[in-house]
Amino acid sequence: MTVRILLADDHTLVRSGVRRILESEPDLEVVAEAADGAEAVELSRSTRPDLAVLDVSMPRLTGLQAAREISQRVPEVRTLILSMHDNEQYFFAALKAGASGYVLKSAADEDLVAACHAAMRGEPFLYAGVAGTLVRDYLERMRRGDRMPRALLTPREEEVIKLIAEGHTSRQIAAELVISHKTVERHRSNILTKLGMRDRTEMTRYAIRAGLVEP
Repeated sequence: MTVRILLADDHTLVRSGVRRILESEPDLEVVAEAADGAEAVELSRSTRPDLAVLDVSMPRLTGLQAAREISQRVPEVRTLILSMHDNEQYFFAALKAGASGYVLKSAADEDLVAACHAAMRGEPFLYAGVAGTLVRDYLERMRRGDRMPRALLTPREEEVIKLIAEGHTSRQIAAELVISHKTVERHRSNILTKLGMRDRTEMTRYAIRAGLVEP
């Protein structure tokens, strides 16, 4: 059976390279490409691929936000996160977003095909550096009954702060998210309060550190 894949990355050259890796396998076919996370969500709904391979850092919606949206709106589509970050925060965020695996771009030529096959078998894919240390720690904390740290911002607040960091005005954000200007301002106020910040500059720095936008 051929696995139909949606590939999402905001860099054309990266998409081209990843596509070549995927289509070197006879049972993998890229049927759609997206240049940002929001487009990836829409294409997942319209083309119904078997698997979506999502870059972690994209405009409009990040790969993590897109994975969460896809898992909610089109649950039959499995997702993989492709990332340059060898980072515990991103890894656990990918799992929380419903992704089947997390693949480092630096090892994509070795790991990506295996990750796709694992995802389609319903198995998680963990890159070598994280499989031992992080999973053992996570399972041990779960066994002890420790509570996992909750995200500081809601998914909607993450969308708002991402757009703020990308330079959008409140009215532009309202149009993009199809909410009122007053609602945007309320979200902005809540974000500033939760993060203990004062202005757009500090929110932009937070968005970069959290991986919502690229520096």
